[in-house]
Amino acid sequence: MDLTGKKIAILATNGCEQAELEVPQERLKKAGATVHVVSITAGEIKGWDKKDWGQPVKVDKTLDEASANDYDAIVLPGGQINPDLLRVEPKALKFIKDIFDAKKVVAAVCHAPWLLIETGIAKGRKMTSFKSIKTDVANAGAKWEDAEVVVDQGVITSRNPGDLEAFCVKIVEEVKEGRHTQRSAA
Repeated sequence: MDLTGKKIAILATNGCEQAELEVPQERLKKAGATVHVVSITAGEIKGWDKKDWGQPVKVDKTLDEASANDYDAIVLPGGQINPDLLRVEPKALKFIKDIFDAKKVVAAVCHAPWLLIETGIAKGRKMTSFKSIKTDVANAGAKWEDAEVVVDQGVITSRNPGDLEAFCVKIVEEVKEGRHTQRSAA
């Protein structure tokens, strides 16, 4: 599917799961989208690659420079460190919520559903996540499902790096088809 003309933000900071940033970044660019890594600070962030720090990733825009109006979707990589740092950053939460409120695609993998919990997006939705935060997701009012990808009105969630192919395919489909624009109020 062709995403030419679409812009997608990947919101991440230090400690994001390396594959959960790089695989969507590569697949979405390959589909024709413009993809920006957005972070708290400028320069580079360092991913987490399985059991140790990964490779540096260039930050394209800071949260101060990014606007939800500029993007068709947001991708939230997991890892334990990344979403835990972002969920205490008001600008990060506002950026996510603004994209959601504009009825654009919000995609979260692994531990990133913590950000959907913090923004109130999780409540009342079907979702999945890394198994260790299943209870957190359920306690936030979501209906947790054990599936490689779960979509609920443009909110896409996946469990872990092993689900990235299905996760990326679903992001492309949702952005291309615009089905998320039919989202009801949260």
